[in-house]
Amino acid sequence: MQPTKKLSFLNIWNMSFGFLGIQFAFALQGGSMSRIFQTLGAEKDAIPMLWIFAPLAGLIVQPIIGYLSDRTWHPTWGRRKPYFFIGAVLASVALIFMPHSSVLWMAVGGLLILDASINISMEPFRALVADLLPESQRSYGFVVQTLIIGIGTWVASQLPKVMTAMGYSNEAAAQVVPDNVKMSFLVGGVVYMVSILYTIFTTKEYPPENLEVFQKEKAETSGFVNAITEILESIRTMPSTMKKLGVVQFFSWFAFFTMWSMATPALTEHVFSAPKPEAAAMSASAYTVADLAYNNAADQVSSAMGVYGLTSMLFALILTFVTRQYNINRKWVHLGSLVLGGLGFIIMLKTSDATLLNVCFALIGISWGSILSMPYAMLSSTINPQKMGMYMGLFNMFIVIPQIVAALGGINFAYKTFFGDAIINTMLLSGACLIVSGLSTLLITEPEAIKYQKA
Repeated sequence: MQPTKKLSFLNIWNMSFGFLGIQFAFALQGGSMSRIFQTLGAEKDAIPMLWIFAPLAGLIVQPIIGYLSDRTWHPTWGRRKPYFFIGAVLASVALIFMPHSSVLWMAVGGLLILDASINISMEPFRALVADLLPESQRSYGFVVQTLIIGIGTWVASQLPKVMTAMGYSNEAAAQVVPDNVKMSFLVGGVVYMVSILYTIFTTKEYPPENLEVFQKEKAETSGFVNAITEILESIRTMPSTMKKLGVVQFFSWFAFFTMWSMATPALTEHVFSAPKPEAAAMSASAYTVADLAYNNAADQVSSAMGVYGLTSMLFALILTFVTRQYNINRKWVHLGSLVLGGLGFIIMLKTSDATLLNVCFALIGISWGSILSMPYAMLSSTINPQKMGMYMGLFNMFIVIPQIVAALGGINFAYKTFFGDAIINTMLLSGACLIVSGLSTLLITEPEAIKYQKA
């Protein structure tokens, strides 16, 4: 059923609030996962490969969850909410136990479970906006989601420093994750569960317009073979706008995956001159001093990365007011935002203190705010509402494929080939990719995707 009734800000806030928990998980993962890998003995160039299970989980899980949620209806739970809950339970458990990994393979396995669980919750949230909001509020709805995501990113990224200030140590023995990181993930697990439950209990879903026809079609198209057939057919017939957005998304998500996986080793070394020490290469006392410097620097990097969440929140807040009062052109907003983010990464090459690093991440946050809203608003205007979950799940391919390419050697090949061996050049690679992504938005010419839209 195509929604026609406009919803209030509070309604849209409630239906999007679960993203706070989802983003807590992503921010803790992005700010601390490479730190955990390095703590457990991973070499810098091996880190992107260790991240590969994160995008692989999304590639497999999201289209399946999208297909299933399109065919789900329960008089009490609704359509999307069962998947919110299942994903929340699994992700919360994974967050709590992740930093207690004692060897590298346990942390990699924990990342796989965590990302698969997050994806179970996340895809239906994107579809829910299109389910419940009329076309005139789509941009507004995705911007409110981005506002909540920004809040979650900033708060979660500060947790390691906050936990240290509360008395939890950021020092630990070799190959042991510090207590401040463990407590940060514990808080993240609790917030994930509570925020999802808030959305479940405050948001009402509506049944299909003709429930009898819906149940009949569901019965006729159920089964594994039908699911695979429909997914493949949807890929074959995807709208032109979706394909063009795929190009934009490729470079955007290659850039951000590079940041998430390489920012900690790159910035602790380049900005704070505190690379992860090797216990076997120095005395115990020297290792203790060097490791404390590294952990302090890693806390600083996590905190600075939170700034991109804060800026994306402010950017989303501005867009929220703008889209309520004025028309916007989605394509030009997205292009300008991506270019600003690219400049933020490039400036990191000349950064030697935390203040300028915060400025860099502030610029990156503008692009992040746009990435989390504009592509989905453009896409939702061009696809069949009855297959919203399916297409939102398939759209995730354009998010995870670039991350898989990056993990399978794309980062190491690209930055060393085009920019040089210095680890900070991974951030230069991210900047170049965001600028290319911005220019790629010029491919999008469909009026329904880029048209001015006022909530």
